[in-house]
Amino acid sequence: MKFYVYILYSPSLNIYYKGFSTDVEKRLKYHFNSEHKFTSKTRDWVIVYKQEFLEKSDALKEEKRLKKLNRKSIEKLIS
Repeated sequence: MKFYVYILYSPSLNIYYKGFSTDVEKRLKYHFNSEHKFTSKTRDWVIVYKQEFLEKSDALKEEKRLKKLNRKSIEKLIS
């Protein structure tokens, strides 16, 4: 099984959302279907970053690191 960390971006809210999943596309649908409180505010989320890991623990560590990044660091990472 593969594990992913991802960053979504909402143009209308001008914010980033960082997460972890084994299926990013399915997770994005979850966000679009208003099943997550934070991302249910809009439906214009797009995947701007995705990284694959073979070990769940490595993916979770990376997700934690991403969540600590400031906006400038996120934008540098995805460019």
